[in-house]
Amino acid sequence: MEIALSGHYGYRRLLKSALPSVAMVLITSIYSMVDGFFVSRFTGKTGLAAINLMWPAIMLLAALGLMVGSGGAALVAKIKGEGYVGKANRVFTMLVRFTAVVGFLSGALFGVFAPTIARWLGADGPMMHECVVYSRICMAGMPFFAMQMAFQSFYMAAERPQLGTMMSVLCGVVNIALDALFVWGLGWGVAGAAWATMLSQVVGGLFPVIYFGSSRLNRGTLSLVPGTKMLWPYVGKACSNGLSEYVSSISMSIVSICYNLQLMHLYGEDGVAAYGILMYIAFVYAAIFIGYNLALTPIVGYHYGARDVGEQRSLLRKSLVVIGVAGVAMTLVAELFSAPLAHVFVGYDADLTALTTKAIRIYMLCFLICGWSMFASALFTGLQNGVVSAVAAFARSMVFELGCVWLLPLLWGADGIWWAVNVAEVLTLLLCAWLVWRYAPQLVRPRHGE
Repeated sequence: MEIALSGHYGYRRLLKSALPSVAMVLITSIYSMVDGFFVSRFTGKTGLAAINLMWPAIMLLAALGLMVGSGGAALVAKIKGEGYVGKANRVFTMLVRFTAVVGFLSGALFGVFAPTIARWLGADGPMMHECVVYSRICMAGMPFFAMQMAFQSFYMAAERPQLGTMMSVLCGVVNIALDALFVWGLGWGVAGAAWATMLSQVVGGLFPVIYFGSSRLNRGTLSLVPGTKMLWPYVGKACSNGLSEYVSSISMSIVSICYNLQLMHLYGEDGVAAYGILMYIAFVYAAIFIGYNLALTPIVGYHYGARDVGEQRSLLRKSLVVIGVAGVAMTLVAELFSAPLAHVFVGYDADLTALTTKAIRIYMLCFLICGWSMFASALFTGLQNGVVSAVAAFARSMVFELGCVWLLPLLWGADGIWWAVNVAEVLTLLLCAWLVWRYAPQLVRPRHGE
């Protein structure tokens, strides 16, 4: 089933278009969660802490694919909106090739320096070995993981979001099945979890290359064109346009690393394990907003290319309502089920369960408002203003949240670290409101007579 980028989007069509991307990112977000569940239950909290310590660093590299994909999808959609379909296919091909090469080179470099990276992150003793094993196996699949991240955006630009959903379901099933086999059945521990994740990423990155490169299989509006030469200005434009998504993603990873460093000091290994579980839930929640934004960015980009300001304004108004309702519902669920969620992962340790429950209840309040800030960044990506988009994303994590992670524990004690994200999100929302007012006036300040 295809979803066209053109035409008017009411609430029903908006949700119908966004749901496949939301489902796709949701399923992708369960990779580390599934690993964490099996490792925690069948290996113990040291293995759980190890994968939670390394996963943010792994995502620093995978986010390169998200940057190319999100910025590239908006660029490709704009070119399509201008009526140049052949050109859009060539740009699409260049960006996929670029993502694969960058993924290979960055993964190889990370694998060589894995012990040093693990040591920088605070690993020692038994945890050090587990960190190195997990990250090196994951790095073997980094080219495919980066492409999988990129294709999450390109599926919508190709007007085939359901294909992305089906691929995510397939990868999720492969990941869960292999985790059960390798960790539970064969007793491979952390290495088994890494192999399960890596092989599922190979599936997620390789299949779309086969699909978009086959004239027999491909029914979308984008195709991979063999022999396309690299046109670096378009690669640069895609990367700069998707810089906000990259900054947002790596900022989350960097902030997670800083959380772990602080938590090792404040709570020890239990703090890292509790934060890891908290992040599993937060990643799933954030995936809902990320998936929505991945769907909306090429739609906004298309109407920007078509110079349809009225439709852009309509998309903004409706998105604020959709995201607000979703945020309230998600926060209520987290507050009601915080204890059962903690028990699923670490019910074997009463103290760790209590710490995790408290962390969830405090931290997850941020989802009442964070969706609006995330959407503001995606909106500017669709409007081809990657600089403002990056400023919003950078300030959210690297300025406000990172600052609060180090400051609030000094002011409020150990529990201050769980409140850091809430204070940061309030500051970010105020900034994003001003950025939209200042740099997208046509959307919030109609001209006289309109």
